[in-house]
Amino acid sequence: MARIRGKHTRPEVLLRKALWAAGLRYRLYGRTPIGRPDIVLKARRVAIFVDGCFWHGCPRHYVRPRSRTAFWAAKLLDNFERDRRQTLQLEKEGWRVYRVWEHEIFEALPVVVRRIMVFVQGHRKQAGFGWRVVEAAELLPERDIERWRLRDLIRSGRSTVIRRVRTTEKWSKPVALR
Repeated sequence: MARIRGKHTRPEVLLRKALWAAGLRYRLYGRTPIGRPDIVLKARRVAIFVDGCFWHGCPRHYVRPRSRTAFWAAKLLDNFERDRRQTLQLEKEGWRVYRVWEHEIFEALPVVVRRIMVFVQGHRKQAGFGWRVVEAAELLPERDIERWRLRDLIRSGRSTVIRRVRTTEKWSKPVALR
């Protein structure tokens, strides 16, 4: 765990290089009224967050740890609450927030860049929100079935429960760094 970085991660670097090549100029971890997003366009009041699938509860790629389950369950819920609080407070302060999953960067970087460019130009009001895993529990251990509780990042009252087979499968082949 000591080698896991919070800044300058591979998906962040890939996205930053692609945005720079597309002509977008930004600040890294710039100060906003609420925290320091991964990419900041201060003049346009846009904050971009790159959310890791494990740390932020991606509904496609989250993998429930099998040890220290109470610790990880609390950590996942804390991350969700922080993401929600940051997003809502930034929007309240007049900022626009874009959240992108790390798997989106690896799977379809050009699409992500186009979406961000459209968002930055003001053609879309919200982006990158949706469901997050906030709780995962073993349901049928012999068949590796888990029960996940998902909550909507913005609409606080929305939640759902799904059953799924545990998998550690990741996304398709990563984009090469240039």
